[in-house]
Amino acid sequence: MPSLDDKISRVFGEVAVNKGLALRHEVSRLPRFISEYLISKYCSAYHDKESAPSKLAEVVAEKFPEPKDKDKILHKLKRIGIIQLIDEFKVSVDLKRNLYLVQIPCLQIYDALVDEGVVRKFERILSGMWGLGTLEYCPDILKNLEVETSPILLTDIEPFQVYNIDLKDFAENRNEFSLSEWIDLLITTIGLSPKAYSYRQKMLQIARLVPLVEGNINIMELGPRATGKTYLYRNLSYYTRIYSGGTVSPARLFFDVRLRMAGDIATHDAVVFDEVSKIKFTNPVEVAGKLKDFMVDGFFERGTLKRAHSDCSLVFLGNIEREDIMSPGQILCTLPDVMQDSAFIDRVHGLIPGWEMPKIMRSEEHLAHGVGLAADYFAEVMHRLRRENFKDLVNEHVEIGPNFTIRDENAVRKIISGLYKLLFPNKEFDLSELRQIAGLAIEMRQYICNVLTERSPSEFPPKRLECKIRG
Repeated sequence: MPSLDDKISRVFGEVAVNKGLALRHEVSRLPRFISEYLISKYCSAYHDKESAPSKLAEVVAEKFPEPKDKDKILHKLKRIGIIQLIDEFKVSVDLKRNLYLVQIPCLQIYDALVDEGVVRKFERILSGMWGLGTLEYCPDILKNLEVETSPILLTDIEPFQVYNIDLKDFAENRNEFSLSEWIDLLITTIGLSPKAYSYRQKMLQIARLVPLVEGNINIMELGPRATGKTYLYRNLSYYTRIYSGGTVSPARLFFDVRLRMAGDIATHDAVVFDEVSKIKFTNPVEVAGKLKDFMVDGFFERGTLKRAHSDCSLVFLGNIEREDIMSPGQILCTLPDVMQDSAFIDRVHGLIPGWEMPKIMRSEEHLAHGVGLAADYFAEVMHRLRRENFKDLVNEHVEIGPNFTIRDENAVRKIISGLYKLLFPNKEFDLSELRQIAGLAIEMRQYICNVLTERSPSEFPPKRLECKIRG
């Protein structure tokens, strides 16, 4: 019998990646999805497989400079006139000046020029795209433009991310795997070893992905440090924005009135509040109010921006000690004051019991060594799955119980839909399989209901959520 690794390689072809190889030679300072792409490219391009990783390390050291080397790179550009750099390039449109401006973060430059042909060829660069960019020093171009911008011009880019995918092929490939095989494929793709986790823990890992495939869903997870909460969102998708503690302003989140620039909620698939207990807001009353409004239906407004919509999902991550007893009261205490309001908590669709997850202690035990999907490919698949509507399928098979409020019902249906997309993208399942994911969705929402009862027992009396699965 062929192994699961062989089957994955056969079914998915070039987007199947040896995660063990990526783990051994991961390139520092680069996101995991970019590191995997480069490792796969260099290890397949060079006949001498042993020297390929060291060659790649040389290329990255040369073309992805550290911030302290900025002036050396600019000196080289001024002297030679043309260089190539690895970075996440993002283009913005300046209609007033009829210009396309590109950000080059590794050089701390945010107003370089870009050839319009590059934008037409790779429209994805308008939302940010990793690649090998060709930069030219063109001081004369500013004389013709008569505007104040950087004299650097991006003339070409080689993307490092999957640009076009066929979601239909992905869904059809699901037919080749049993549910247990597909779950192991997803866990390996995340970068973890399926052997290190129980079936229950694998399902909780997959639940972490729901905000990446389902729009306008709000998920909380509390668990010990080093269980992979933040790692997943930072390294598996380039459509996320992570706030790791610190101060967050309404301008960064929603809309910068002064710069007339959309914030992270408007431009990302998911915004992650890491170490949520340490998050502070520059204007707590305004941010809390706008967050609560947004968490209901995805609409927000600020200043001159009226009634904008985003399908961004929100993720709230909190660190706790494994020894803590996770009672509703203890869960409530881990949240900052601004989020302890019952109206805010009710808008959180579900809670993942991260305290059940083991710490990632040893790479040979917990990290993936088999074959999974390339992270950049899977990130794009999840991004596309957000556009898919599984609501009718959920409504057809899930009968909500009598104790549900409208928010309970909306939360459970959204969680089931997200799990559905991840586990059954081909829309084929048996009722026992659907019953499993419905049970997890109910459990995640039940935690929220219990916290609400603890917070305000008169408004939210104790109740038990249940649903039925019909054929």
